[in-house]
Amino acid sequence: MTINNRYEFMYFVECKNGNPNGDPDMGNSPRIDPQDMRGLISDVAIKRRIRNYIQFAKGNKEPYGIIIQQSTNINKFIAKAHEETGNTEMKKTKDKVDQSQKWLCKNFYDVRTFGAVLSTGPNAGQVRGPVQLTFLRSRDPILPMDISITRMAVTEPLGKKGVASYKEYAAWEEKQPEDELRTMGRKQLIPYGLYEGKGFISAHLAEGTGFGDKDLKLFWEALLNMYEHDRSASKGQMSTVAPVIIFKHTGTDSDEQQRINQAKLGCAPAHQLFDLIQVKKKANIEVPRDYRDYTLQVSFKQVPKGVEIGFALPSPEGVQITWGEVPDNLKWVEA
Repeated sequence: MTINNRYEFMYFVECKNGNPNGDPDMGNSPRIDPQDMRGLISDVAIKRRIRNYIQFAKGNKEPYGIIIQQSTNINKFIAKAHEETGNTEMKKTKDKVDQSQKWLCKNFYDVRTFGAVLSTGPNAGQVRGPVQLTFLRSRDPILPMDISITRMAVTEPLGKKGVASYKEYAAWEEKQPEDELRTMGRKQLIPYGLYEGKGFISAHLAEGTGFGDKDLKLFWEALLNMYEHDRSASKGQMSTVAPVIIFKHTGTDSDEQQRINQAKLGCAPAHQLFDLIQVKKKANIEVPRDYRDYTLQVSFKQVPKGVEIGFALPSPEGVQITWGEVPDNLKWVEA
């Protein structure tokens, strides 16, 4: 069963002394809006970490396979889809393309969640995914820093085309002064940033990919835990700061079928729902260095009819969602 409700959600990512999302065209410096100096994290960076978490959690096995993997060619998966659906000749007729596309949606989590361009190679068309994310944006201006570091080793190439034996490298090393075996490096980071992200889930697009309730629960789990398995020296300390705030459209009509239609289409514009959430620095904080330096305020009384508001938090079962009230362990939330 595919999901029957439209959702919007907001989540927060915290970065301490790290580079949350470097821009390769800018020397890998942290992404920034030059007009107001607020930091940015791309939607692609978040999707990558969600994919990574699903791979860890589900072992990259069908029906939770990941098609966009590191150092791979997705055409091989498209070819497999044609083969598995009996199209060994790789015919590109509409029915063959549709069959292979359905097979890919069924077996690959990221295809039925985010969609994919599958029209390359053997061709399985294009899939519009029900889950879409925005760029994340920091609540306050960030301070990108370019720091010099000392590297206690070098990577001097030897031999033809930079290839030499262990003995050749060892002999060269013995002849060098100690100072010549150290070098300088650089590191880009920000001292602190609290980033706000928004997302949208379409029940109508879920019908086309087969995105169901189990997929949705796994998505919340991945969103909450994605940085717990993505540690590196460049990232510093990054976390999804609980909770994920979820708006679920349920409908208001007394007629069951009409209410189902309302739940799919939605009962309020997304921007009006996001306006019910306010994040503010505490009065005594000039330079934030922790998410607890902020207050998260939620206007429960202004939630429109036909919409439920919930909070997703990590739990031993992966994720726990509390509807309609603030969980006791969320000290930075004020209703």
